[in-house]
Amino acid sequence: MEGTSARRKRLALLTLCVAMFMAMLDNVVVNVALPRIGQDLDAGISGLQWVAEGYSLVYAALVLTGGAVGDRYGRTRMFVLGLGLFTAGSAVAALAGTIEVLVGGRMVQGVGAALLTPGSLTLLGHVFTDERERTRAVGLWSGVSALGLSIGPVIGGPMVEHLGWASVFWINVPIGVVGVVLAAKVLPGIPPRARRIDVGGFALSAAGLGLLVYALIEGPSRGWTDSLVVGCGAAALALLVAFLLLELRLAEPMLELRLFRDGALNGALLSGFMVSFGMFGALFFLPLMMQGVLGWSPSGAAYGGLPMTAMLVVAGPLSGRLAAWYGPRLPMVLGLALCAVGLGGLSLYGDRAHYVEYLWTLFTLGFGMGLTFTPISIAVLRRVAPVQTGMASATVNTLRELGGVLGIAVLGVVLTNRMTDELTSALHRLGVPAGAVGPIADAPTGAAHGGGGPAGALPAPVQQAVDGAFVDGIHLALRCGSAALAVTAVLVAVLLGRARPIGGAAPGAAQPEELAGANR
Repeated sequence: MEGTSARRKRLALLTLCVAMFMAMLDNVVVNVALPRIGQDLDAGISGLQWVAEGYSLVYAALVLTGGAVGDRYGRTRMFVLGLGLFTAGSAVAALAGTIEVLVGGRMVQGVGAALLTPGSLTLLGHVFTDERERTRAVGLWSGVSALGLSIGPVIGGPMVEHLGWASVFWINVPIGVVGVVLAAKVLPGIPPRARRIDVGGFALSAAGLGLLVYALIEGPSRGWTDSLVVGCGAAALALLVAFLLLELRLAEPMLELRLFRDGALNGALLSGFMVSFGMFGALFFLPLMMQGVLGWSPSGAAYGGLPMTAMLVVAGPLSGRLAAWYGPRLPMVLGLALCAVGLGGLSLYGDRAHYVEYLWTLFTLGFGMGLTFTPISIAVLRRVAPVQTGMASATVNTLRELGGVLGIAVLGVVLTNRMTDELTSALHRLGVPAGAVGPIADAPTGAAHGGGGPAGALPAPVQQAVDGAFVDGIHLALRCGSAALAVTAVLVAVLLGRARPIGGAAPGAAQPEELAGANR
């Protein structure tokens, strides 16, 4: 009987890890396919931003509601439904013949991910009730999530090159079907509890986030004084303020703002948000530069990221041990600082740099990212009451996704504005009409060096101007991301340094492996 129980636990852990792996994988696996998607579906930078943002935006907008729905209708039931929707959305994206259908499929994937991820950590806690066993399971679960983020480009590159960009979506379908079957059989049936669904909060937050991202993505192309961009930005601000005010008044809100009174929890949430902000923005634009400017193949760009993946695999388990021995403060702050150094270092190399020259930045980025994931999950799981783990987990995932959404949008604004300014000046010197700047600025997304894209027909001096402007833009974006992460490392160090022990216990009263992750 004990052997059957252990086997069931292993299968449950495998199911939860695989589902989270796919949800995290799809944040980044599409990035390496973006140049080919832009070429095949005739999409520019803003269109490709929506391919990435469609998934992340819907996920960020719905994941808190997904937690509440899971409480009310059953965690396992919503997990299975979410995994099914995610699989269906993957099939739609794979079959897409236009950029609009592809974005729609990505949004369906986002709905599925929003339903399955909030319950994942809660289900993990119900399967593994022993504290030591649970800590190891959470460490593995977090490590697999981080691996999904890191290995996406590595497996996506060869698939795009040899099987086409649709293959990065088809891969989810058989895995998702098996996952649905396993989840229905091995996951525990947690009794639902009566809970009011915060429909008003969902509507306000979803509309506010959607309008904000729309304004940020369309601002560079339409112009920041465009009435639609200004109107969307103002409406987004009003809706998000209304959302926060509503959540403060509700007895059972979608987002429990009182969680933010805890310094340690604040530090964990801020870490998750800012790592995604800096890293997702960088991971979105780097494949465009490597394939469109440097002329790398999708496989070459993917294999170039292997050092980052290797460091994530190494740092994941190490961060769990560091969190158990010293608390989450050390690995979180160190991870943020290393990410800042890596992004800043990467901005020092241009289109003539050799891979070996900036290899150290990839090792640094991977190790820094790997140090942050597990401590965040452990701190959240141990810092809140059991009844709040679903909401807290959903909050972590919301802020991670929102950080990625805003990272791509905000750093995209930085890149696009710098690129447009530089390109306008360069093309003016070459005698190119000002009206041609906009269409030419989209050239890097067409995989110019792979042929067949719009950039392939550009004269050599114009192509050099495009490449130079794009590199200048991405350098500024990387430096902005680096500065934001450096400031965050200081803030997190302060927040976690001031955090009080749970229950008012004196520091050192509990064993390190029991409470160290929450007390520091």
